[in-house]
Amino acid sequence: MSGLRFLSRRHHRGLLALGCALLLAGCSSAPPQRSGLAVLAPEQLSPEQSSDIAIHALGLVGTPYRYGGNTPEGGFDCSGLIGYVYQSRAGVAPPRTVAQLNQFGAAVDAEALRTGDLVVFGGARPSHAGIYVGQGRFVHAPSSGGEVRLDRLSGPYWARQVVAFRRP
Repeated sequence: MSGLRFLSRRHHRGLLALGCALLLAGCSSAPPQRSGLAVLAPEQLSPEQSSDIAIHALGLVGTPYRYGGNTPEGGFDCSGLIGYVYQSRAGVAPPRTVAQLNQFGAAVDAEALRTGDLVVFGGARPSHAGIYVGQGRFVHAPSSGGEVRLDRLSGPYWARQVVAFRRP
């Protein structure tokens, strides 16, 4: 009986030593290097994911605006809406500010625009963003006291704005 305990303890010590060695080896490896913002490949999201993003954004129309908001229960600001939709439908976490969204993913020409792409207004000093849902329309959280809504890029206000399109 004592022989079995000895083998069991020795076996246990060997497994413990192996586990410690693996843990230390994992801790000593260098973490992957990241530089600034993650820039994703232009076609990383499938057409199905892009469509799902647009449909989910449309489903949030009517949600109250709230500065800093990023949930349907608490309300949304424009970047919070984008972050929530992309995270919940594609597992992608976009940057939190409009300025960072203006550098997120890849630039897209208006002719190549598809559902799920980002619409960023303001040029060199971006001030607002939304999600393109097709047929010249986008979903966004426009301002205090308002709610998430669907607008046309060709609308009187939006057509006068400098706009860029991004594909995460």
